[in-house]
Amino acid sequence: MSRKRPHHGSRRRGTHPKPRKQRMLLEGTLQILRPGMAQVQTSEGTFAVARRGVREGMNGDVVQISLVPMHGRRGERVAYVQGVLQRASNTLLGTYDFADPLGVIKPLDSRLVHDFFVLPEDGCAARLGVHEGDVVSARILEYPTRQSAGVATIDRRLGSAEELDVHIEAVIASFGLATEFLPTTTGEAEDIVADVAGALSGDDLRRDLRGELCVTVDPADARDFDDAVGAWRLADGGYSVHVHIADVTNYVGWSSSIDAEARQRTCSVYLADRVIPMLPERLCNDVCSLRPNEDRLAMTVCLELDANGRVIGAEAFPSAIRSQARLSYDEVDKFLDGRCDPRGLSCSQDACEDVAAALTVLDEVAGLREKLRRQRGSIDFSSVESKVVLDDEGKPVDILVRRRTRATSLVEEAMLMANEAVAKMLFEHDVATAYRVHERPAPEDLVDVVAVLRELSLVGNEEAGRIGEGDPHAIQEVLSKAAGTNNEYLVNTLLLRAQKRAIYLPHNDGHYALGAKAYCHFTSPIRRYPDVLVHRALKALLYGGKPTTQQRQMDRALPQLCATCSERERVADAAARASEHVKMAELYAGRIGMSYSGIVVGCERFGMFVMLDDTCVQGFVPVRALGDEWFSFDQKRLCLTGESSGRTWRVGQRIAVCVAEVDIPKGRIDFVLAGNKRQNA
Repeated sequence: MSRKRPHHGSRRRGTHPKPRKQRMLLEGTLQILRPGMAQVQTSEGTFAVARRGVREGMNGDVVQISLVPMHGRRGERVAYVQGVLQRASNTLLGTYDFADPLGVIKPLDSRLVHDFFVLPEDGCAARLGVHEGDVVSARILEYPTRQSAGVATIDRRLGSAEELDVHIEAVIASFGLATEFLPTTTGEAEDIVADVAGALSGDDLRRDLRGELCVTVDPADARDFDDAVGAWRLADGGYSVHVHIADVTNYVGWSSSIDAEARQRTCSVYLADRVIPMLPERLCNDVCSLRPNEDRLAMTVCLELDANGRVIGAEAFPSAIRSQARLSYDEVDKFLDGRCDPRGLSCSQDACEDVAAALTVLDEVAGLREKLRRQRGSIDFSSVESKVVLDDEGKPVDILVRRRTRATSLVEEAMLMANEAVAKMLFEHDVATAYRVHERPAPEDLVDVVAVLRELSLVGNEEAGRIGEGDPHAIQEVLSKAAGTNNEYLVNTLLLRAQKRAIYLPHNDGHYALGAKAYCHFTSPIRRYPDVLVHRALKALLYGGKPTTQQRQMDRALPQLCATCSERERVADAAARASEHVKMAELYAGRIGMSYSGIVVGCERFGMFVMLDDTCVQGFVPVRALGDEWFSFDQKRLCLTGESSGRTWRVGQRIAVCVAEVDIPKGRIDFVLAGNKRQNA
């Protein structure tokens, strides 16, 4: 007897269909970090987006997501964008092409993976005189979906590839950097005048220090001058150091349009070929800048030190100053090294001897302060900075390697003292502000480092235990032991990776790497918004009185402002590096086939990073260029080992390489082993 097979959807008597499990949907803000990597910030946490899970979402959009368990990782979930609730932007920058009958706008922002089309009936290109290859500003009419392409119309022609540096424009777009101020902000700034005399007459706390010696010391190409310093040796063998910082908050109020934009930018961005300022040029390069031989308003910190360099007294107050000289690091180093006499400094002949005396005292103080910081547990990691030198047309012509020198140290130590002194004042009086906090590294992050240090015979059992506990003295000892050896970069790299990143918080938790019980950023209010917050907090303390409505508003906004400043700082740093890499790749495009010596500074499973000796420029040696064998990657020891030959490539190893190819838009330089140029493919 045959049975009828029940048709789809039928059920036995007395049973009910099993309800389909509903996926939980969350709302959040989509952040596309780089092509192929994104995350969504929600009220329940931040979730990584699955590969191809962004779908029609764009950076900054408010989206609805579903969460799916991550394969192979128990308890971890990844996000898939299910829909866009609110678009963050309706404009984009791109290059224009023509694919008859459509115009095509290719976004400069590398995070936008879809091209946008200009419809045949839209005559915007012809009306604005746009040609193929031009950079344009476009307005989005239809956003791309999984079923349809995006549509846009051109609002403005920005220029041709010959008129603009398209690769740097792409960096600016990819990191979402604001390059223009609102007209209201610019107008507000243009109306501001320094009015030093008015500030002195209307403020009993402000002191007139215009007759006191002070100078600025900065890179030769600096245009905004946040800080000026002066120093004297005291009769008892101690020192007096005065640090003067541009009084930005005298001109920029919380409720102003200038401050509103500064809050969004949070910092100036220093690209290879330009500066994108936090404040309008009228302020950062004129009214607030401590330019030589001009009266300027400042916030001053007077520090009294004993003969050993210990700070035994600090006082802060608003002031008026007049810098006697605008000095560069190079000329100060020449003077301190004895390569020029005081008359070779960039100051008036009448002031040369006094300026030279102040620099000598600051240099002496810097040496004492470095020693004291080491004693209390400050950690100094080895670092160098490569900066591309550009000609008048923005073309790269050379690489300048910046290292710590006596000139940079004397300024740095003065700024560190001022920052600490202000943080201590605010903390002791329980004043909320944007503290700069650096937490102790987690023990689990140091376990692998200790294993490698043992292998390199740099630590014994006692030292290994101390490093595992995060003892800063032990970390500094091993850094000193590795300095100047082939293991220097490996040790610095491993210990740096184990460190937490310094951030801004509305409360004080100390600064681990500096060995400071309280620390804040006070010395650069022209280019960093946290310093603006600290200046306002310091003034509230100095002037006293009941909290104003604006102060209460700032206190409520402080946690979010700290988080935003920390995030935008990371973006600014990444954009600056990307722009330098673009220009370095552009320079080395003319050096294909040339050989250089260098050192391995990083390893991953796909190859290794090599830093060249002469320029400290980094390039990548892909694993395929190491030989025709399989290479295994040891993540703990940061090395690659050939399974057939047994040959190992590790961080710190010296190597000779040849420039094989460059990718200018990506800022990438690829090397092959010298003498193995056939691997260039």
